[in-house]
Amino acid sequence: MPQLLIRNASVVTLDGVEGGLSVLCDRGRIVRVVADADLAGRSAEQVVDAGGGYLCPGLIDLHIHGVHEFLVDNGPDDLARMCQILPRYAVTAFLPTVCPRPKGQDARCVASLAQVRSSAAQILGLHLEGPFLTMTGALPPEALGKADPDRVRALIAAAAPYPAVFSISPDFERITELIPLMAAGGRPVFMTHTSAGVAQTQAAIEAGARHATHLYDVFKAPEETEPGVRPCGALEAILADPRVSVDFILDGEHVHPVAVRMALACKGPDRVCLITDANIGAGLPPGRYQFGADEVEFAYPGGPARMTANSRHPGVLAGSGLTLDLAVRNAVRLAGVELHQAVRMASANPAQVLGLEKTKGRVQEGYDADLALLKEDLTVRQTWIAARPML
Repeated sequence: MPQLLIRNASVVTLDGVEGGLSVLCDRGRIVRVVADADLAGRSAEQVVDAGGGYLCPGLIDLHIHGVHEFLVDNGPDDLARMCQILPRYAVTAFLPTVCPRPKGQDARCVASLAQVRSSAAQILGLHLEGPFLTMTGALPPEALGKADPDRVRALIAAAAPYPAVFSISPDFERITELIPLMAAGGRPVFMTHTSAGVAQTQAAIEAGARHATHLYDVFKAPEETEPGVRPCGALEAILADPRVSVDFILDGEHVHPVAVRMALACKGPDRVCLITDANIGAGLPPGRYQFGADEVEFAYPGGPARMTANSRHPGVLAGSGLTLDLAVRNAVRLAGVELHQAVRMASANPAQVLGLEKTKGRVQEGYDADLALLKEDLTVRQTWIAARPML
């Protein structure tokens, strides 16, 4: 692995931005972060003048289905191409997200994806959005499965050597029997697509669910049964529990930015993440793209994907056209958070969700040299993975 020296950087830390720093990387790890003067005259195989630009940890997307012309569900070739494209958007690692298929077909699909090995953006696991859900949203009907421990085991085995990361509904039948299987070995279990009440959600959390994905989206509010009394449900149970982290699709339409600010107030700076839930066509000009048997349309760059008249549910949201660097910019622009917090929500916090907080998500000595250099307007100038340039 090459030795890399980045000079004159404004390093984005967990708590702020510190200018005038040099970062030395060797054998794929960060070995020194010091004032420029301390490494004056030092050489390396690669020397980069950051020009005062923002040097951030590489971004980590916990929930992404596609980018450009490629879709995880299309198979291993598309997944391999996604690995090559994502560093353009400062993403150095991600969870490819798989839509559910009928029993048996799902394990074969997951097993084929598990064969992909990336030399670019790192695959950190395979995110299985179903079949243990009670509400489909934009997902196919196969999302609604049965409580089947053998199916859980088969999917875990199929994903190897990657961890299988399950997204489940807290109100799914016998889900508290399945969650311990899913969480074994430290795998995170996500909650989503639900109309669960408080007790059901608390039971899922006690069983081991520790994260909620695309919060507010396909989290149905309970119906009011007593005039004037606003009921509580999964959303409130999740926000109230300090053990649970959350993530948001921050494109301006999936959720109001005030929800992100409220989550930060409830959870603190280390339990809120940004995701894309990106569909095929993300990162490309607005237009129409084929999403399995459906067609989706993007009205503007980075906007939500909506099903067209040529789909099962015209007008319904079906993921987004976000890239994760744009989600960071949106956090600053729409939610009004400071840059270091926006970056943290797309790097250190996702790393913590996956149990990787000691190796990824920080520009700090001993951490992986997965880095992104942002321009003044927060667009991407350069990305490195294990100190290797990707752009």
